[in-house]
Amino acid sequence: MAVNGDTETVVRRLRDGMTGGVLSFPLTSFHDDGSLDPDGFRTHVAARIATAPGAVFPACGTGEFFSLDEDEYRTVVTIAVEEAAGRVPVVAGVGYGWAQAARFARIAEEAGADALLVLPHYLVAAPQDGLVAQLEQLAARTRLPLIAYQRGQVAFTASSLKRIAAIPGVIGLKDGHSDLDRLQRLTLAAPEGFLFFNGASTAEIQARAYATVGVPAYSSAVHAFAPEIANAFFTALTDGDDKAVERLLRDFYVPLVELRDRVPGYAVSLVKAAARLRGQPVGPVRAPLTDPSAADLAELTTLLATGLDLVGAAL
Repeated sequence: MAVNGDTETVVRRLRDGMTGGVLSFPLTSFHDDGSLDPDGFRTHVAARIATAPGAVFPACGTGEFFSLDEDEYRTVVTIAVEEAAGRVPVVAGVGYGWAQAARFARIAEEAGADALLVLPHYLVAAPQDGLVAQLEQLAARTRLPLIAYQRGQVAFTASSLKRIAAIPGVIGLKDGHSDLDRLQRLTLAAPEGFLFFNGASTAEIQARAYATVGVPAYSSAVHAFAPEIANAFFTALTDGDDKAVERLLRDFYVPLVELRDRVPGYAVSLVKAAARLRGQPVGPVRAPLTDPSAADLAELTTLLATGLDLVGAAL
């Protein structure tokens, strides 16, 4: 892992942050007509940062990166950087093919982001050589450190992991496949200091399993609407309080996942709906996502109240 001084600082800050808190992926706020709501996003991201996450990742999957044009993206990343004010690292999402990703990377760089999360490329499957080349092309066009995200059609082999870790500026990998055999091979192939993150959907469900292969850090969608629950789970996990971990899993996280799995896109839609229930000004999702049905929203309301009660918080 070749790093310069600035990259070394980002790696250190991320490593320090992810040992002390969850990784927060804020929602992007929209008005009811679908237009961007900058003021709402500022309120939302400021509230997330105030709860001391390990880092904040604006305009990623939970933040509906795929729905943003370049001007909106600039606004979102700029606000996140302003509200973070150097307190936590800001890692902005980029994606599509490398040429378009490089355009977003330039915007994130100008906005003051600390690093980039490279979301899976659009549509097509690709061989390992192509997956490596995608990161090489992007790394050559930005000074910001890159974290690769393997999910969907992107899955690195151990030999490819060694190759991407040798690309100057590539500092880590976020995993969304939950294939622990493959992930263990990747962690063993990685150079010392390479960062790994658990990026499974509702990552808390598999947090203990990921930790057994050397990947304790994880992203938390729940932090976007209930940082009290997310932080309580992180504390219980870190402290080895298995009873508290299992109580939260059994009574909150597992039912949340079961509800999430009913409809495609609920991984974002339910999170946004729950944030609205907490009074966060995040607005609706943009098409092609859809907001939850009335019946699912009622079930979510009950589940959210249960989760908050478990950690001594109120709706």
